[in-house]
Amino acid sequence: MAARSIGSGTISFGLVAIPVRLYVATHAEGVSFNMLHEPCGTRVKQQLYCPTHEAVVPRGEIVKGYQFQKDRYVTFTGDELKALEAESNRSIDIEEFVPLAKVDPIYFENAHYLGPDKGAEKAYYLLLEAMRETARVAVAQWTSHGKEHIVLIRPLEDALAMHVLYYADEVRGTAEIAVADPPKIRSGEAGLARKLIDELASDEFHPERYKDAYRDRVQAVVEKKIAGEEVTVAEAAEPQAQVIDLMQALKESLARRRPREAGKAGAEGAKKRGPAAAERRTAGARRRARKG
Repeated sequence: MAARSIGSGTISFGLVAIPVRLYVATHAEGVSFNMLHEPCGTRVKQQLYCPTHEAVVPRGEIVKGYQFQKDRYVTFTGDELKALEAESNRSIDIEEFVPLAKVDPIYFENAHYLGPDKGAEKAYYLLLEAMRETARVAVAQWTSHGKEHIVLIRPLEDALAMHVLYYADEVRGTAEIAVADPPKIRSGEAGLARKLIDELASDEFHPERYKDAYRDRVQAVVEKKIAGEEVTVAEAAEPQAQVIDLMQALKESLARRRPREAGKAGAEGAKKRGPAAAERRTAGARRRARKG
């Protein structure tokens, strides 16, 4: 089934304008549960309750308030909030092109795909190819639902992806978690850590290798419950706190990796040597037998 567009826009830079369509790039597959009333199994409803009047509040009596001090608010009407919204437009205005490596992933909030609108295919793929060849991504301004956003547009193999970014003041610094006096790392520890990284290194990221084990476990239990099977859940063991000898842990990690790597290398070597090597071994055995 063809992807369904959720909106349209225009990528613009200089005098160039490229009409595009927006598509959802990701969706969460996490497990979610509903709140039920245990005696009857009915799904419960959430209501807006005022503790001062001890009553449920109808939607028509709700206003939005901004808290400026504890328990003190300034209120806004719908018209006031509407007046603060940015002027509606569909333009995605590119401000600059930068190397992707210079944009920290901590700024990434969500993602959409951008596809060419009718008649814009040539300009779209020209921009895609030029960005890929120059190894640059675009930083742009985009207005959506009355709010301005900073976005990053990057080239994929055959399409453009647009990531909404956090603003700088929305990203917390590391000062609160950084250690004031970092411990000294010995050269032997650093060397073992680098070796372990090298042995676990891959040239490509393969997301398909990773599965949501929790979701699979929940789904398996759901299917058993639907089938009327009784489900027993074992108690999880309490984690035991332990003091780690860093050097010993690194050495053991490397030792566990090496037998697997050696076995893999041996199997690959046997494949490469193939039948010819086997024939040589057989011929050698025959010669030894005749001499004996």
